[in-house]
Amino acid sequence: MNKQKWIIVILALGLMGGAAALLTRMRGTQKLGQPAVKTTAIPGSQRLQVQLPERVLDCTSEAIEVDKATLGWLPQDTSFGQRVYKAPDGFQTSVNVVLMGRDRTSIHKTEFCLEGQGWVIDRNVSSDATVRMDRPFPYDLPVTKFVATKQVTLQGQSVTARGIYVLWFVADNDEYTSRHWQRMWWMARDLLRTGVLQRWASIGYFATCAPGQEDATFERMKKFIAASAPEFQLVPRPANTAHASAP
Repeated sequence: MNKQKWIIVILALGLMGGAAALLTRMRGTQKLGQPAVKTTAIPGSQRLQVQLPERVLDCTSEAIEVDKATLGWLPQDTSFGQRVYKAPDGFQTSVNVVLMGRDRTSIHKTEFCLEGQGWVIDRNVSSDATVRMDRPFPYDLPVTKFVATKQVTLQGQSVTARGIYVLWFVADNDEYTSRHWQRMWWMARDLLRTGVLQRWASIGYFATCAPGQEDATFERMKKFIAASAPEFQLVPRPANTAHASAP
């Protein structure tokens, strides 16, 4: 790593550390912002249910329960939405939304989850990208595309699978980014300016494929994201659209 990259890394770590310190200091007086994803209340719980669409394009879906280990590990006001979508030709992608509450540790680096499930991230081909969105108006959504490898058993044989994970973050006030450090910085900035802790959501799409099919799989995922994300993501808003009241 050259000198310039080291400087960028050090600055990013400094921003994240400063943001964390500021959030801790202001936690006692902060107000919690409203979600940037559609939610409904869960009776008897401080969690919310993120409302993902049941059908997207020609895909049907199945809701996935959050495992007990995750529920026990993350803060008690962390909210979730999880579905697996299947197309008639066998294409399958899972969608996972994690919505933070008052504790910012609800959202952590994606690398931890992928590597914890046995996937090895290929840094050489993982990259920043954009997804062209048509709703609520044309814009380019910034995302991070992770490409990972894992040995899986298929029909009794060990084969190499490739995983494509597409990630970004959204918050109220039309804030969206693919960068973890930028999300942390914006969260601290907004809290300092307004006293409101923005309720960030992490949105991830995951699909597997055979080696050599990574680009084709990503292109199909982009079409699926463009069709599905506007069904539950509330940002960006068209001009002159009023914000809903905070839950």
